[in-house]
Amino acid sequence: MEKRRQFLKKVSGLTAGIMIPIQNFSIGKSTFSDKWGKVLPKRKLGQTGEEVTMLGVGGYHIGWTTEKDAQAVIEAGLEGGIRFFDTAESYGPHTSEIRYGKYLTPTYRNEIFLMTKSTAQDAKTMQEHLDASLERLKTDHLDLWQVHSVMDPDDVDSRIEEGVFDVVMRAKEEGKVKHIGFTGHNNPKAHLRVMERTSTNPIFETIQMPINVVDANLNHFINTVLPVALDQKLGVLAMKTMADGHFFGKKVSLDEIQWETTNPVIPNRLSIREALYFVWSLPVSVLITGAENEQFIKEKIKLAWEYSSFTEAQRTELISKVSDLAEEGKVEYYKNIS
Repeated sequence: MEKRRQFLKKVSGLTAGIMIPIQNFSIGKSTFSDKWGKVLPKRKLGQTGEEVTMLGVGGYHIGWTTEKDAQAVIEAGLEGGIRFFDTAESYGPHTSEIRYGKYLTPTYRNEIFLMTKSTAQDAKTMQEHLDASLERLKTDHLDLWQVHSVMDPDDVDSRIEEGVFDVVMRAKEEGKVKHIGFTGHNNPKAHLRVMERTSTNPIFETIQMPINVVDANLNHFINTVLPVALDQKLGVLAMKTMADGHFFGKKVSLDEIQWETTNPVIPNRLSIREALYFVWSLPVSVLITGAENEQFIKEKIKLAWEYSSFTEAQRTELISKVSDLAEEGKVEYYKNIS
């Protein structure tokens, strides 16, 4: 517990270290801009040399919402200053990448940071996924390609033995991808195994994982994986910042209710603003958010423009407010810690 408190105390300095200085910051203003307009404040992406917007569009929702809404989210994201776009071969499947290839890359490729990922379990499938992703996304290279959804230490070991890591390294050497990383939401032990197996010969530059205020009460991702990732100087991509929507009382996927709870985190315990500001106060490069319509993405964009800082005391207060919800499976249904 004391080690956890000490780590959370020092994160403000670590977060400040990855933020790109801007002048005359105020709501709706930034010194960053490109041919399409103003760009959200940026953060350093580990040691890649890249600078990415603090908010990114999550590709999962782009794949399952209606095509009209997917296009609207992409366009609203760009208009609001987002330049980081996440997707995966498995989202849809393929639908998310196809929609990016239709509405995003043909016009905006040179101004965006584009990432996709693969759940392939062997080298042959991994290579096939890369080639197909590039074709669907209508690009000759990716800014970031990630080994997707590592499940546990055995899964990590198996993918290494089956040559998956070799494929991502070769793709970088060939210039098909600029940077490589890995993701997972199931078990922090999987992330730790990746970093352990690659510690003597570091290959990955980014790590993507769940980061939210409920997780901070546990020895899971924030308190266990994040310190190691920072020691290895990986760029941290935050996902499930509201537990895949389980912070809310009800989630409706098109015409189907997926869950309902009588004691939601939002608004009973926290506001959306507090949930996101907690994450941005940590040393994460980008907060990846899912949005199935343009209203949702615009809400997150507004909060990103308004963010300036969040104190240790504010973090501690929020963590306490949800401490009783930290039991495994109570909110973060996707975890399987064993």
